[in-house]
Amino acid sequence: MRRELFPWTTHILSIFHAQAELTDAKVPSHFYSYSFALNPDWPRKYSMQPEIQAYFRAITDQYKIEPHIRFRSTVETAEWQEATASWHVTVKNHASGQTYTLRARALVSAVGSLSVPNACDIPGHEKFRGPLFHSAQWDNSFDWAGKDVVVVGNGCSATQFVPIMTGRGPHETTSTSAAPTPNAVKSLTQFSRQAHFLAERENPPYSALFKACMRHVPLAMRAYRAKIYADMERDFAGFDVASGAPIRADLKTTNEAYVRKMAPERYWEHLLPRHEIGCKRKVLDTDYLACLWRENMELVPDDPIEGIEEHGVRTRSGRFVRADAIVRATGFQTHKLLFPMTIRGRDGVSLEEHVSQTQPLYSLAAIAASNLWE
Repeated sequence: MRRELFPWTTHILSIFHAQAELTDAKVPSHFYSYSFALNPDWPRKYSMQPEIQAYFRAITDQYKIEPHIRFRSTVETAEWQEATASWHVTVKNHASGQTYTLRARALVSAVGSLSVPNACDIPGHEKFRGPLFHSAQWDNSFDWAGKDVVVVGNGCSATQFVPIMTGRGPHETTSTSAAPTPNAVKSLTQFSRQAHFLAERENPPYSALFKACMRHVPLAMRAYRAKIYADMERDFAGFDVASGAPIRADLKTTNEAYVRKMAPERYWEHLLPRHEIGCKRKVLDTDYLACLWRENMELVPDDPIEGIEEHGVRTRSGRFVRADAIVRATGFQTHKLLFPMTIRGRDGVSLEEHVSQTQPLYSLAAIAASNLWE
């Protein structure tokens, strides 16, 4: 049986290219790994992008996956053929520009919901003369040292790269020092719209003794992985509307106390969410609150951008903020299932048409036979 994968990227490591070396995992590394390929050598609880890349590179080599990957290729359409009980899949090779078709007995989508960035809809964006990119499509050629940078949005991605751009290296400890480092931006102005629940995230390095235990003590890694799972699932009971209220209240109190402890008081009102905890994704604090003390960092929560001009942005109040570059951390097109592919199941009904008539949770199971998975 032939198995093929179709990533947009040019090589296996570029699948994890976003934000260069700025990002780290949002899940503990001993859990953010395959159960059949545990790694005793993770350097810290939440590993950085180069370490995650190295892990996936090793897995790719060990299981000889790369020969099955067709790089710079995307699936454009997949249509169910009842007569042959198979999928008719149209693939585009973006390197050659050619389009070809395949037949598949099973079709697995691994595009995820955080893969297609929202487009820039700010008026005048086409006029801007500097780099303007989404954080998921990071421009690795951009050197931000000494530059004026505008950041739009304040989700998970922004809370990771903003502290580093304003002065903290990816492996430095938390610091509230107001003085930026030599490789920091000259100024970073971040425009935010809604507050997120920011939770404390400890990220201690693992000692040599801990790694040795993980490597040599039978079932040690399995037990540690199970503990991480249990810790992450512990708060799930808080999602019950009635019985979970005390858990949510405790989490809210803990998060608010942490924000007041770490952030400048002038930002408290704009950093404390007004919505119920659990309604939106909780964000782990990767020194974001600490960086708000820096002299080259400004958070603008109450004067949104009205337009982009050649050399900066203009806000609702008329203020002009100069920018050498604009980084958008404005989310993804999560409301479109399996976007940008077009999936057609029985009787030629598209996934979008089916979703409009039923619950999305059951759409993949109902649109065709049982050999389409996400």
